[in-house]
Amino acid sequence: MAASMGQQWVLVEMVQAFYEAPTYHLILEGILILWIIRLLFSKTYKLQERSDLTPKEKEELIEEWQPEPLVPPVSKDHPALNYNVVSGPPSHKITVNGKECINFASFNFLGLLDNERVKNAAQASLSKYGVGTCGPRGFYGTFDVHLELEERLAKFMRTEEAIIYSYGFATIASAIPAYSKRGDIVFVDEAACFAIQKGLQASRSNIKFFKHNDMADLERLLKEQEIEDQKNPRKARVTRRFIVVEGLYVNTGDVCHLPELVKLKYKYKVRIFLEESLSFGVLGEHGRGVTEHFGIKMDDIDLISANMENSLASIGGFCCGRSFVIDHQRLSGQGYCFSASLPPLLAAAAIEALNIMEENPGIFHVLQQKCKKMHTALKGIPGLRVIGQSLSPALHLQLEESTGTRDSDMRLLKEIVDYCMNRGIALTQARYLDKEEKYLPLPSIRVVVTVEQTDLELDKAASLIREAAESVLN
Repeated sequence: MAASMGQQWVLVEMVQAFYEAPTYHLILEGILILWIIRLLFSKTYKLQERSDLTPKEKEELIEEWQPEPLVPPVSKDHPALNYNVVSGPPSHKITVNGKECINFASFNFLGLLDNERVKNAAQASLSKYGVGTCGPRGFYGTFDVHLELEERLAKFMRTEEAIIYSYGFATIASAIPAYSKRGDIVFVDEAACFAIQKGLQASRSNIKFFKHNDMADLERLLKEQEIEDQKNPRKARVTRRFIVVEGLYVNTGDVCHLPELVKLKYKYKVRIFLEESLSFGVLGEHGRGVTEHFGIKMDDIDLISANMENSLASIGGFCCGRSFVIDHQRLSGQGYCFSASLPPLLAAAAIEALNIMEENPGIFHVLQQKCKKMHTALKGIPGLRVIGQSLSPALHLQLEESTGTRDSDMRLLKEIVDYCMNRGIALTQARYLDKEEKYLPLPSIRVVVTVEQTDLELDKAASLIREAAESVLN
């Protein structure tokens, strides 16, 4: 009885609410009810009426159809399809296409690639562990030599911890998306290398490029972001901000303005990621890179990364910093978690290379002096200009005046490279993925300086480049 009375009371309330509701509310509800009824009884689509094709017409259509090309057409004379073949180690002397040359092309800055101690360490490791690891670090791919290398790198760089990767390119490309996610903001130099660009792309963060080595332009972007954050403080509290730079830019040979970057870090509360693949083993009294070069405390940098494929003459890369920062990569660094770990023989080679660096700190001063000498010698060559600072072991030579097209510029530079190679000096052109680069660098010849090159060889190379430029460009 009580339940029946309750139902009647609800019905009375509904009728009363109907009479008390505003007119516009009733009209809107009526329209919605009619729209729902229409949707329920109407067809969701209409069959397209067409006449059936005859077998002959079908065959003609099939013959006319052409699929989209899987890849864009590439000319057979593309440089990537016509590479130089090296036989023997690419050390001080390199044999290219059967011709022996002095090597001004490989990033063997400290001359350790063919070092007997490094080779003996690698051979001993090969006998003990075998060739590879056949598994990532989390699946029986962690060897004692890996842990030793990480400990040695952390100690050398004076940081709490280090982590190694089996591929140099994947190091910074994995590190960036391990920390920066969708919605975060990354301020990055326009001249950043391709590995950094791929890491930024994988992070899906909001990327803001500043002009190359232009601290005023970077601060302008930071101020603009600060104003945006004030408009939405709730979002700003959960948005992480990073500055990503190279210690020594591989595409320009310029040293970053690290002291100014550190000031901006604390002023605008951002984090700094420093890519030191070119500066590690080159800059600083002991080869620790741009932080040592400027006397910056390691704690002022949130993450340092570098590859081991230049100064250490091995393979792979590493990141170093505070323990809680590095440990995160062991769970989130894609190149670390999903790639087979570094072959033990290459880890052993890197350890021995570190031993040599620590035993011979004067080697870095020798390299820096040779870089300055080569930089001076390359100045004033008619038709070419030197790009890069005097401390950079990888200098660029660009045309003073472009011919008007990139292809024509590259052909002229290739003629200079071929001219030198035919006379015993091995150079190389800087190569880029033209359609993938965010800011495509101008065509250039790369001249690499190492400690093995004598003063006489440096003079010979500079003189030959001048001679080649006069012959080709005039």
